[in-house]
Amino acid sequence: MTTKPTDWPHAILFDLDGTLIDSAPDIHAALNETLESYGEPPLTLDAVTRMIGRGVPVLIERAYAALGVEIDPATRTKVGERYTAIYEARATQSTTLMAGVSDLLRDLHEKGVRLGTVTNKPGAATRTVLDHFGLLPLMAVVVGGDAGPARKPEPGLILHACEQLGLRPEEAVFVGDSENDVQAARAAGMPVVAVAGGYTELTPEALGADRAIERLDELPAALLALAEGEGAPDL
Repeated sequence: MTTKPTDWPHAILFDLDGTLIDSAPDIHAALNETLESYGEPPLTLDAVTRMIGRGVPVLIERAYAALGVEIDPATRTKVGERYTAIYEARATQSTTLMAGVSDLLRDLHEKGVRLGTVTNKPGAATRTVLDHFGLLPLMAVVVGGDAGPARKPEPGLILHACEQLGLRPEEAVFVGDSENDVQAARAAGMPVVAVAGGYTELTPEALGADRAIERLDELPAALLALAEGEGAPDL
């Protein structure tokens, strides 16, 4: 079994929604306000939570599908723009950090690990949320869903973050909560850790990540296991 260098990983990239933050209440409120402005009925929090993870266009598609309403691409874009404006105005109103996030990120940062956020959420809203919780200064890279490459589960956003950091994918690790995260990291060639409590009905084990954890404070132990060669590609 081949072990990694003692300074691996050179960076840790995190998903945002469902991994670092519980943003479902604000997404739910903004989506329902958007729907109301178009004369549509509201959706439940549980229903909206299951729609999160693929970016704004898919969120709008899923919302209208749940209402049994057909929507063409042009209208989807217009509705998505209205939703984004509404959401960005309230992105931190009801959103909270997941348990242990602040302590974990600050500890990793103090130890010299470069941190990043790679999310399908638009970049402006991502930075607003990270800044609100005092996490933005800890991030060496922030890549939002509007950065250019295709959104997760495609690997483009992760690869874009690696390019900005000057790293090969196998030199970093991705931490996320959903199948989109695991699939994107796999496609990018990056080891991935899945954490419970996010926006998927699958367990962390069922997601097929290199390691599965119940809480983010278990991440250091998972990274140690990966560094010792358990489940991640060699450098």
